[in-house]
Amino acid sequence: MNVSVCKEIKMANKKKTSGFTLVEVLVAVAILAIALVAVFRLQSQSVSMATDARFTTSAALLAQSKMAEVESGKSFSGLNQEGNFGDDYPQYNWRVEVSDTKIAKFKKIEVTVFNKDMPRGGTYKLVLYKEAGG
Repeated sequence: MNVSVCKEIKMANKKKTSGFTLVEVLVAVAILAIALVAVFRLQSQSVSMATDARFTTSAALLAQSKMAEVESGKSFSGLNQEGNFGDDYPQYNWRVEVSDTKIAKFKKIEVTVFNKDMPRGGTYKLVLYKEAGG
């Protein structure tokens, strides 16, 4: 009888030690939560950076296109205009400003492209100094 009681005690001890305590589970869940918060923050930052990169790329190409259009014109004097890029890029607008410089022969051509949907400004500026006569 003594042997069977010892076996029951050993079995009871094994049942108590197999598994995790509540403290161990809570610590594991806390570590997992901290790791997931960091991953979600990185994901959010990645999406924001991708949006900024997409704007910069599109705005640069649109500004270069508008600058080429302005450069192909014969005269730069009095050329201050605003507009949009039509149905292809409905969220983008542009502004062209031509001003004099300290050197009489040169004009400053400034093309600004802005996205009205960007929460943090969304402005891209391209500047060219060009000889007024040619």
